[in-house]
Amino acid sequence: MPHEPHIGVLNEGSLHAALKRHYAQPGDRFEVPLEGFVIDIVRHSDTASELLIEIQTGSFGAMGNKMDRLLAERRMLLVYPVAAETILHKPGVKPRRSPKRGDIYALFDELVSIPTLLDHPNLELEVVLVRVAKHQVPDPKARRGRGGFRTVDRVLEEILSSHRFRSLDDLVALLPTELPEVFTTADLAACGPLRRDSAQRLAYCFKAAGLIHQVDRSRAGIHYRLSSKPCS
Repeated sequence: MPHEPHIGVLNEGSLHAALKRHYAQPGDRFEVPLEGFVIDIVRHSDTASELLIEIQTGSFGAMGNKMDRLLAERRMLLVYPVAAETILHKPGVKPRRSPKRGDIYALFDELVSIPTLLDHPNLELEVVLVRVAKHQVPDPKARRGRGGFRTVDRVLEEILSSHRFRSLDDLVALLPTELPEVFTTADLAACGPLRRDSAQRLAYCFKAAGLIHQVDRSRAGIHYRLSSKPCS
């Protein structure tokens, strides 16, 4: 059985802990101090096959320094859970399903923080679509739009699917097949199952990674074309 974690787990959320157990394999090490950082899971430690597994339930931006430092010499799998279904639990109220549903394109909400790392040879991404139970308590200081409630924990109920991105080719596969040769973010949203704001974030990330380039600008917005550079 994998070693039980000992470091840095007192404030760990239930969703993070459950995903860490899901990804664990015999022989893995947990909460490993490394070059001033703490790694969720280290597999094949101190071997040529060493793999760092980071489960990020928060902002990718918070990981920028860690990734810049460690990816130079080590391989990393970055796991990002997206709540495709959420059941809200509030005191004294019957649990109900949230109308908000995440999808694979939610990945780009976070990738805008690290777009230059998308083509790093030592980085792989895995998006995990999950059903979660969100537990909330009353909080008069909660920001407007949260209904006076604060989330205290998210509990994993089910893993619905997972999507591994090993190279830029895998990300390009997310583009709608009906996309015209020259397109805008409005075209992205119209041709695929993503909102305009998600399309704009996707375009920003793809441009930073050299997957698309700007060819024109009009009242309709910036016009893009797929780049001819290899994605792998």
